[in-house]
Amino acid sequence: MDLDEVAGRLYAVPPAEFTAARAAEVRAAKEAGDVRLSRDIAKLRKPTVSAWAVNRLAREHPAELAELLGVGERLRAAWQAQDAGALAELTRSRGEATAKVARLARQAGGLSAAAASEVDQTLDAAVVDAGAADQVRAGRLAKPLSYSGFAPAPAPAPAAFTAASTAASATAASSEPRPGARGRGRAGKDAAAEARARAEAEARQAREAKEARKAKERAEAEAAHREWAEALESVTRDHDERAEKVARLERKLAKARKRLEEVRQRLEVTRREERHARRRLD
Repeated sequence: MDLDEVAGRLYAVPPAEFTAARAAEVRAAKEAGDVRLSRDIAKLRKPTVSAWAVNRLAREHPAELAELLGVGERLRAAWQAQDAGALAELTRSRGEATAKVARLARQAGGLSAAAASEVDQTLDAAVVDAGAADQVRAGRLAKPLSYSGFAPAPAPAPAAFTAASTAASATAASSEPRPGARGRGRAGKDAAAEARARAEAEARQAREAKEARKAKERAEAEAAHREWAEALESVTRDHDERAEKVARLERKLAKARKRLEEVRQRLEVTRREERHARRRLD
């Protein structure tokens, strides 16, 4: 038994059962004589609900999660290559794959709005950051992940920007420009502007895809709420009708019990008088 094996078991259990399960694993390690392992197990953090939901995706829906992480790998490669066409297509694929995986996490239930938002945040981080993707794939998160930045990690250093910086530095350092230097500097600036425009377009597409995903999720949530609200109204009406019927039956039962008690008293009196009459007869 090693820490990796134990962590795999612990992060598969619901958060409410984690502490007890961890204590049991600590005891087992101590009983096996592995004090260091028991200390390492004790350091494992209890997962948040959102982290556990993502861990569950890694175990129960590995194919769908792998599809999303694959989109992330291709998206990062396209960003490094500054391939505008691929970025646009992958941004759409990212929105669809993320929505599918997030929906699977919600379908399992038990997620508050805040936890669901943290699941989305973690999935977004896994798409743009290879390190986060590895953590999500392992299924042993203790807390949600996040990523802040304009570009996927690691941030690329496009050749267009490098060329522009080099041309600008060479122009500033030389008191007398070399023939053609001004033309090359202008070309570098144009290339840099084009790269920035592509980056802005990709970011805009990502925002639009995220907004579309949120709008779709809200529409699904509203539809689900309407369905359950209608079901609640129907069940409430049925409950009230049956409760009233039970109340009527209980009132009838109370009257019947009262009549039964009256008859029981009359029966006792009659039996007593019958015994008295029989003794007189004897």
